Amino acid sequence: MDRIVFTAAGGAARVLEQQSVLSNNMANANTTGFRAQLANYRAVPFVAEDGLPTRVATVTTTPGSDYSQGIMVETGRSLDVAIRGEGWFSVQTPTGEALTRAGDLGVNAQSQLVTQQGLPVLSADNAPITIPDRGTVTFGPDGTISVLGAGDRPTEIQAMGQLKLSKPDPATLERGDDGFFRVRGPNAGAPVQADPTVRMVSGFIEKSNVSAAETMVGLIKNARQFELQMKVIQDASTNAERANSILSSSG
Repeated sequence: MDRIVFTAAGGAARVLEQQSVLSNNMANANTTGFRAQLANYRAVPFVAEDGLPTRVATVTTTPGSDYSQGIMVETGRSLDVAIRGEGWFSVQTPTGEALTRAGDLGVNAQSQLVTQQGLPVLSADNAPITIPDRGTVTFGPDGTISVLGAGDRPTEIQAMGQLKLSKPDPATLERGDDGFFRVRGPNAGAPVQADPTVRMVSGFIEKSNVSAAETMVGLIKNARQFELQMKVIQDASTNAERANSILSSSG
């Protein structure tokens, strides 16, 4: 393959990879607790045997995710919770414990506290949390859960446990295909340790930290870069056809 075509095709492939990441971020711009995924590409020179660079290709680098705080929106809903600063909620998935920032919780038919996907939210004891039928739930800043049963007096409020709040090192986290985060490395698969310093607030949810404006600019920029790469390939093909025609005529 012509070197210019190979180089341009590689650049176009990297642009498409980043475009896919940006498109996913844009699609989740309104997803509660979503963390924007980061994906970049960098130039890598090809070096000839004599040590001189011959051309430059690109490779994808994915630093991870943007863990900055999203906008806090007040909802007034008792089952909506949001973490202030760093920290995660824990949920039980078919493959084990996973982490999320989405705090728009609900109660399923089994009276368990669950996410919008129906996954049980874990307590500090690594167990699902059961909410009494028609009980009024309140959350403390440290994740403690109190429930006032239907018809009970305010003095009869009951403590029902505590949400598991953790703060693992962001460098150890990886995003799964299901959108949840998990710890990788030597502690992969082990329960995450609860962190008593994490604080949360009830009646609020945290919005996605995706900047729709910046993401749209990135999408447009990538589209133009892809068109440029395709133009280079087309020009290389045209030049090759002209060269072949000249050689054929001279023969």
